[in-house]
Amino acid sequence: MIIAEILSYPFLARALAVGFLISLTASLLGVSLVLRRFSMIGDGLSHVGFGALGIAAVLSLPPMAVTIPVVVAAAFLLLRMSERKMGGDSAIAMISSSALAIGVIAVSLGGVNTDLNAFLFGSILSVSRSDAVIATVSAVVTLSAYLIFYHQIYASTFDPAFARATGIKCERYTSLLAVLTAVMIVVGMRMLGSLLISSLMIFPAMTAMRVAKTYLSVSIVAAAESALAFLIGFIASYSFSLPTGAAIVVTHLVFFIIACIIRKLRALL
Repeated sequence: MIIAEILSYPFLARALAVGFLISLTASLLGVSLVLRRFSMIGDGLSHVGFGALGIAAVLSLPPMAVTIPVVVAAAFLLLRMSERKMGGDSAIAMISSSALAIGVIAVSLGGVNTDLNAFLFGSILSVSRSDAVIATVSAVVTLSAYLIFYHQIYASTFDPAFARATGIKCERYTSLLAVLTAVMIVVGMRMLGSLLISSLMIFPAMTAMRVAKTYLSVSIVAAAESALAFLIGFIASYSFSLPTGAAIVVTHLVFFIIACIIRKLRALL
């Protein structure tokens, strides 16, 4: 079988495990982000990550050590801007375009770096053991935090006023969601690149909302769809020599179209 053949290669098995964990975690975070109308936060923060990577490359600094703090800070800044008069979409557009411009200038001054290109376009097959450890730890911590604070995140997402009345500090859990999202964006950039990473959060949630009705069922369907889409996309990439990130995103697109058709059929019956 193809799966057995893939698992026989250590670098492919490592990429498969890392991609599965990141896809699962990103899909769960994406449900809350989409419901809060922050579906483009992944795209914005990935551009910030690219800018930070450009600066790190020019200054010969460790990429992860620079990128994670910068993206986390950008997530908090984005929340602060959206809480004021400036809307979330405008804040994302300003931060992402500015960061992308800074990254382009940094790359042009320091020369093109192959590792930087991997973060821009994605290169999951080149994930090293250290990258795999960082990704696995980040995914496990993020998934654990999401499950532990599931009820608080759920209440903060649907009815912040009621949540505050029951003693839940919504701002605290909104900040937690921002930090978890920022970390997963940075880690996931290695898999899909900064140009496609937001699809890991948006597509599963949007697909699940077409076939499920409750928050819990949407979360379960999103996680299942994300894991299945990654597996199919990964196998298709291996079998037909396709770009891995693009194959995964196209698989998500196919699932979304199928979900839309199912929803239309349900409405007619």
